[in-house]
Amino acid sequence: MEPRACSLHTSAISLCSQSLMLAKAKEEWDQEIVDKQAEKERYLSERVTPLHTSGLSLSQLQDLCRELHEKVEIVDEERYDIEAKCNHNTREIKDLKIKVLDLRGKFKRPPLRRVRVSADAMLRALLGSKHKVSMDLRANLKSVKKEDTEKERPVEVGDWRKNVEAMSGMEGRKKMFDAAKSPTGQ
Repeated sequence: MEPRACSLHTSAISLCSQSLMLAKAKEEWDQEIVDKQAEKERYLSERVTPLHTSGLSLSQLQDLCRELHEKVEIVDEERYDIEAKCNHNTREIKDLKIKVLDLRGKFKRPPLRRVRVSADAMLRALLGSKHKVSMDLRANLKSVKKEDTEKERPVEVGDWRKNVEAMSGMEGRKKMFDAAKSPTGQ
């Protein structure tokens, strides 16, 4: 067999087996529904006795109604208790799942996309749509030659603590400002 024919053959077999499995599962599901219905009818026939109300006097009918009402109250209380326990257990399960996730440290994070925004669009977003701002950020930059800056700054090797102490406070900031103003650097 060719590889293509073989793959078609195996896919046909898998489809056939899947359809057989689905048919078997449906058959079992239908049988389960019938079994549950039969079990329900059997249980109800054991628990619930048929009512014989014919030939009873008014007081006997009232007594029968009181008995049935008491049984309904008892069943209703049991149903409420079971429902409360079930709700409590589901809340506890939810809390425990959250604790497990916290202990693992794994949280589902949404995938984030990179968005490229121009400077104009960013300024418009920050300042609002009223302000029409067009700004070329590169125009304000100074062009600096690398060789000139290396020649202007002589490398001083010394104690760095003295430099920090000299530049601390307002006097140091003034020195830095004056140094930036003067063309020689000092």
